[in-house]
Amino acid sequence: MARPKNILFIMFDQLRWDYLGCTGHPHLTTPHIDALAGRGVRFSRAYVQSPICGSSRMSTYTGRYVHSHGASWNGIPLKVGEMTLGDHLRQAGMSCHLVGKTHMRADAEGMARLGLEPDSLIGARVAECGFDVFERDDGMLPEGPDGSYDPDGARQFNADLRAKGYESDNPWHDFSNSGLDAAGNVLSGWFLKNASEAANIAEEDSETPYLTGRGIDFMAQAQGPWCCHLSYIKPHWPYIVPAPYHDMYGPGDILPVNRSQAEFDTAHPVLKTFMSTRIGRAFSEARVREAVIPAYMGLIKQADDQMGRLFAWLEQTGRMDDTMIVLTSDHGDFLGDHWMGEKTFFHDAAVKVSLIVYDPSPEADATRGTVCDALVESIDLAPTFVEAAGGTVPGHILEGRSLLPILRGHATETGREHVICEYDYSASPVAEMLNANLRDAVMFMVATKRWKLIHCEGGYRPILFDLESDPQELTDLGDSADHADVIAEMYGRLFAWARRPSQRTTRSEAQLVEMRGKSGRRGVVLGIYDENDAPLELTVKYRGRKARPWSEIRRPPED
Repeated sequence: MARPKNILFIMFDQLRWDYLGCTGHPHLTTPHIDALAGRGVRFSRAYVQSPICGSSRMSTYTGRYVHSHGASWNGIPLKVGEMTLGDHLRQAGMSCHLVGKTHMRADAEGMARLGLEPDSLIGARVAECGFDVFERDDGMLPEGPDGSYDPDGARQFNADLRAKGYESDNPWHDFSNSGLDAAGNVLSGWFLKNASEAANIAEEDSETPYLTGRGIDFMAQAQGPWCCHLSYIKPHWPYIVPAPYHDMYGPGDILPVNRSQAEFDTAHPVLKTFMSTRIGRAFSEARVREAVIPAYMGLIKQADDQMGRLFAWLEQTGRMDDTMIVLTSDHGDFLGDHWMGEKTFFHDAAVKVSLIVYDPSPEADATRGTVCDALVESIDLAPTFVEAAGGTVPGHILEGRSLLPILRGHATETGREHVICEYDYSASPVAEMLNANLRDAVMFMVATKRWKLIHCEGGYRPILFDLESDPQELTDLGDSADHADVIAEMYGRLFAWARRPSQRTTRSEAQLVEMRGKSGRRGVVLGIYDENDAPLELTVKYRGRKARPWSEIRRPPED
């Protein structure tokens, strides 16, 4: 089977699945991303494993559920022992490199315990989620009274801006993510009223073009076979974009908000709390949506134009012919839908993402331009990459399923009947608002093509949506007696998932099968009453043997 030489793994941050031309947005045109979909397969039911950056990305990079890898919220380190894309791909003969964001936090205590120096090759890979770093840019350099959110954020980007004359102690904020008034005052992008301002930066110097250029720089010098994770920061907040993208869209291009008063009035207690956060209250206001959403669309339009630049370079250099391209996001953005902003709940606006895969192999010709509605999870990418690289997928470690059979026309489904998403909000203000203890501040989603059940720890009833009759997810059936059987079935699915042997990662399935009965061939004889009840070959070491009485060996001492 032919296989691509390289893999270009593109991830956007906080890109909603339905804010692309190819997914049906009526006003936002994305011809370059759409063209990629026309050359590959677009998966219309792709779900992330957590609705927040850090834990979602750790699932994508490990190919494992959040429950398995344990990095359940932003800033919680991925433990040293977890294998990642880089580990698996290097075993298959493919290098693995990073350009952009991971949101990875190193397990410094674990590394110190094992004597792994951060500046060693292995230590650096462990600290960087398995990637060899060309440039890491988590793209966030907020600063407050307690210091910086991420002191290493935008480090090289800021240095690049200063070299171009953008003088500031934080050009990321003052230029790339803020506007400027006539008096020279910085209009911070953190304040939503400024979203309609043009960011005070030349468009070609802003974050998305910058990372595109760095991705091209990497590929221009790379020796294959390689995987390049080109991980963009936008359209994640702060919601502000440079000209000409800042005013390409206006209030008339904003889709009607997807929410109802009844939905709010009767909301499940946990959901109501998320609706009642400051970000939820803000995005419930028309003035906020009218300022933010056009800027958000402008950021996506800029991203699509940069995809045009990137794909043109791949064509010109011949790399389009031997490079698999995967384009997706780590989660979506509510933008006021369901009375919420941000992404930290389980409606499709947050946990369903666009996923487009272009496979240059001739075997994929039959599926080009198709849309697949199989249930797909972000953990499926790791086994897909391993198989594309020519490796053997370690199914006892990687919990996803390779998409290659679908890409190459050998299958139309992944074989799964449901998808799983998890959210641990124990470190968020919502836990305090609910007075939830650390054990109870967790939620789980299990969804089929028709039903979506959300379980909240803490003794709460479930939330249930009928995705067939209520695709907008406005009517919660979790307390409906008529749906008790559906709820029981969905809980059965969730419990079956929770019982999987996800931590049994040090022996493969083949090794476990091979181990069966081996102890009997190594002298362990259990349950045998008579030596003739067991095969001679298993007990030959115990037959026909002679020994002296112990009393002749250990005579009692003479008086």
